[in-house]
Amino acid sequence: MTDVLVLGGTGWVSGRIAERWADAGASVTCLARGGRPAPYGTTLVVGDRDVVGAYDGVAGREWDEVVDISSNPVHVAGALEALGGRAKHWTYISTVSVYADHDEPGAGESAAVLTPAGPGEDEDYGRAKAKAEASVRSALGGRAAIVRPGLIVGPGDPTDRFGYWVGRFALAAVGDVLVPDVAGRGAQVIDVDDLADFAQALGRERWTGVVNAVGDPVALDALLGEARSVAGHAGATVVATDAWLEEREVAHWAGPRSLPLWLPPDMPGFWTRSNAVYRLLGGRLRPLAETLRRTLDDERARGLDRDRRAGLSRADELALLAELAG
Repeated sequence: MTDVLVLGGTGWVSGRIAERWADAGASVTCLARGGRPAPYGTTLVVGDRDVVGAYDGVAGREWDEVVDISSNPVHVAGALEALGGRAKHWTYISTVSVYADHDEPGAGESAAVLTPAGPGEDEDYGRAKAKAEASVRSALGGRAAIVRPGLIVGPGDPTDRFGYWVGRFALAAVGDVLVPDVAGRGAQVIDVDDLADFAQALGRERWTGVVNAVGDPVALDALLGEARSVAGHAGATVVATDAWLEEREVAHWAGPRSLPLWLPPDMPGFWTRSNAVYRLLGGRLRPLAETLRRTLDDERARGLDRDRRAGLSRADELALLAELAG
């Protein structure tokens, strides 16, 4: 039987990967703080990666596969020190945010990555992941797969980004919805379950190297149109310019009071990364409409008008629409 250790395993992405391994008949152990249950068919070992001895409960065994998704480079380095010598293969889930530039459409895995932050320098998400990647390569060499997803989407998404649009169109019903200028904008998403399947397959085959796990580029107007169709939206979409939105402190991409997936116009490379290697390795990309339908079901279950981590509240949106109309 394959022995798999998932560092985490109770979160959104790591939990999906743990489930895939369990479904494949592996003996799966999840190392996590214990605040949430481990997936069915797996074993939870409680360990806090912020404290000394976090890996004591799993360091005495040999592992066929270790999966890590942490964006904390200290956690990643600590896991490698404790477990690297006991793992036949290691899969690290990184991000396309490690790339240094986002202005070149179609760039592949050989594109330059960010320089990890030095002492006293700010360490944002991309630099933290780049530093963690460097640790994995240094410690494991030819025993590791580094997977760089783009925007991970689908049911259960804790960031509320992708689900905002199909949820908002459903909530608005026959009412108007505020949208950004979509000219030259797009998105590149991967369904969480496609990513989990891919990560499990890489571990099963002990594939090593770096791969972008990203979907096909899709124009933002096409994505919004598909979301409207899935949601059955019968109202109008009202376009606001970049300048108008920025003057009113509506943020790009994510977070409170934002229009999710809306990028600045100088980042075409961010949503057009090459997925040729992913495709060659057999990575699946389910139809966008299928992911949107699954996401809408999840949005309805969680509440279309709930407080969100990303996007505009409906009340805020209506106020902006009224101002735009006036």
